[in-house]
Amino acid sequence: MVRQQHAGEDERIVRRYDYEDGWVIAADVGVADDRLTADIAGETAIVLVDGETELEFEVPGSVESVDTNNGVLVVRGTQ
Repeated sequence: MVRQQHAGEDERIVRRYDYEDGWVIAADVGVADDRLTADIAGETAIVLVDGETELEFEVPGSVESVDTNNGVLVVRGTQ
């Protein structure tokens, strides 16, 4: 199942994919990986670009990994 959330001032689409053993959230932030960081605070992922908040979205459970690839943030976890 794919769910979508809108995050940030420009209402970017953040996609969530649910699987039997976990979930994946992908957000195309559109900046170079070295400018992009993410912090997880409880049930919220906070995405920073150059140290400033770019967008926030909810995570549905425990986060196992956070990766970036060509400006796409990928958060993986278990429910």
